[in-house]
Amino acid sequence: MTQTTPPPLSDAAAVPLAPPPRRPRVHLAWGVAAVAFVTIIGAAGFASLPGLLIEPLHGEFGWSRGTIGFAVSVNLALYGLTAPFAAALMDRFGIRRVVAAALTVIATGSLLTVFMTAAWQLVLFWGVLVGLGSGSMALAFAATVTGRWFTARRGLVTGVLTAAGASGQLVFLPLLSWLVEHHGWRPAAVTVALTALTVVPFVWLLLRDHPADVGLAPYGSDTFVPKPAPVPGAARRALATLFRAARTGPFWLLAGTFAICGATTNGLVKTHFVPAAHDHGMQVTAAASLLAVIGVFDIVGTVASGWFTDRFDTRRLLAVYYALRGVSLLFLPMLLAPAVHPPMIFFIVFYGLDWVATVPPTIALCREHYGEDGAIVFGWVLASHQVGAALVAFLGGVARDVFGSYDVVWYASGALCAAAALMALVLRRPMSAAAPRPAG
Repeated sequence: MTQTTPPPLSDAAAVPLAPPPRRPRVHLAWGVAAVAFVTIIGAAGFASLPGLLIEPLHGEFGWSRGTIGFAVSVNLALYGLTAPFAAALMDRFGIRRVVAAALTVIATGSLLTVFMTAAWQLVLFWGVLVGLGSGSMALAFAATVTGRWFTARRGLVTGVLTAAGASGQLVFLPLLSWLVEHHGWRPAAVTVALTALTVVPFVWLLLRDHPADVGLAPYGSDTFVPKPAPVPGAARRALATLFRAARTGPFWLLAGTFAICGATTNGLVKTHFVPAAHDHGMQVTAAASLLAVIGVFDIVGTVASGWFTDRFDTRRLLAVYYALRGVSLLFLPMLLAPAVHPPMIFFIVFYGLDWVATVPPTIALCREHYGEDGAIVFGWVLASHQVGAALVAFLGGVARDVFGSYDVVWYASGALCAAAALMALVLRRPMSAAAPRPAG
């Protein structure tokens, strides 16, 4: 009896390329996004403290506002310059390890400030250590999480994770301002350190590096993506990506607009709003509470911006955001007063909706132009954001020492926002993204 030989299988049928993606009822990507959200909230205390330290440190040590502003500017600059290397390190060692190490460095730097007696120690502990740790927890972390775990709803998730920083500000700023006013700045610094340490086990136990670790495809995709091998040479890759991106026009336009974004948010309002309001007779706790309210509306504005980013032209969104921010800053010097009044509340709501609404469209443009390197390119764009923030944090303090008020800083920042709006309109979209976006 003759045996029939079955036809040979094709290579694709003989060796499956990857395990079929599982389809859980609730995709684990949402759980990872929730862990990232809580992690960013827990680490947000360090971002709430600099503006509250200026007056206490000036009163206790006699350091000028320019000197204290310099330490804050080092913190802000390192926050940005560390981000692209942190994004590359996450590709090398995994998100979980890098974030846990960053939180530990933040806690160490914040604790050491309690024992400082000289201005150089403030620069070292708060500027360098907290700056390096916070840079690894920067928005490049959010870009990496969304890039790995999501193919759909990326803009929305980016908006939610960006809003986590504002949520942390909402949680910590009133508490820290109360501690500074009633117990001094040292208990506030210890609170920041302990909170960062508390988040470390949460990250280590619950955060996952890649969908392939749990046998899933990214959310919104039916295609299983194998986990890439660790990429050695994180610093070399980050620099090589910078050199490639720097030869393109969109990189400089994105970096320029985001530098102005940092100058007019972290560098200006977050650092100098509280002392500027105090100059007009407002209590520190009241001014800090207004910043916290900015955080409330920032959550709404940033999540909405993520939703818009999934649907509309990101360049026009950026132009509108910067134009509206510039107009609001031009009116602020006329609104500062000893007490909170309705026009000031209107400014806080209006400015809060726009606070970091620029982040989701900027990340989307980096991804559209630079593909798989988008997270690292965004890290460099974020570095420009923090360099702009650092310059204004320092120059704002110097301007206050020289002119006796912050008025010139508010007006100059409004003009910068107008320039950023024009730069956003000049930016061209890549050919692959030129097709209109779906409405849903």
